[in-house]
Amino acid sequence: MTQTTVDAPSKDRAQIPARTLRKDRYWLSPLTTFAFFTAWVVYATVRSMMGSSFWVEKYHYLTPFYSPCVSKACPPGAADFGRFVPAHLPFFIPYALISLPFLLGFRLTCYYYRKSYYRAFWLTPSACAVPDKSPAHKTPGKYTGETRLPLILQNVHRYFWVIAGLISLVNTWDAINAFHGKDGGFGIGLGTLILWVNVIMLWGYTLSCHSCRHVMGGRLKTFSKAPVRYWMWTQVSKLNTRHGQFALITLGTLALTDAYVALLAHGAFSDLRIFN
Repeated sequence: MTQTTVDAPSKDRAQIPARTLRKDRYWLSPLTTFAFFTAWVVYATVRSMMGSSFWVEKYHYLTPFYSPCVSKACPPGAADFGRFVPAHLPFFIPYALISLPFLLGFRLTCYYYRKSYYRAFWLTPSACAVPDKSPAHKTPGKYTGETRLPLILQNVHRYFWVIAGLISLVNTWDAINAFHGKDGGFGIGLGTLILWVNVIMLWGYTLSCHSCRHVMGGRLKTFSKAPVRYWMWTQVSKLNTRHGQFALITLGTLALTDAYVALLAHGAFSDLRIFN
């Protein structure tokens, strides 16, 4: 009987001179993400720090970029949760300073956004089967993933999720207040619908979060003993498959809602009224 010997696998990787063997336009997705995210961040930063054109008193429209409005510079009607922040602060401190830092933290630590900006901004890597640009990945034993500062802070995402849920309740309250007529009382305008579309999408993004899914079904050893939580877990799991879509859609609805309220407040046009 002839014995066959098998050579041990080489410890060295194959030496391929090309940077990648991919022939498709793999760079298009991260480039598009880079352009879109950069434009949105610039817009949101400018609008959050403008300190004007954020409230339409006639219809009680408040842009989400200023909600909750807690500065003493806020109009009384826009400050349902009190005005306790001094009015004369540096321009880079937004009127909604108690919410925006947490919402930023929630999105920065989100699993979907991590993948997006790791690929688009850090090129670590820019796509599958494309070498990483990070120096740490080129040094044996230096790559630590998200286990050390500052990336270990990504683990606080679950806590940001809780606060984001509370802020979504505030946004819902703002949308309810938008049922305000031009003569007082109940009314519906195009702005009302835009605010509600935005808040529904925000709830979709918040509830589809991986942390929410874990809260619904995590630590359960037997689903049959917790039928209510199992049902909630299955519903959130369905939303979870579209988490990335909600993450992008909400960037659009936030910008659209803010732009509409800003233009109305500036007097660029009148609100299209459906009722009163």
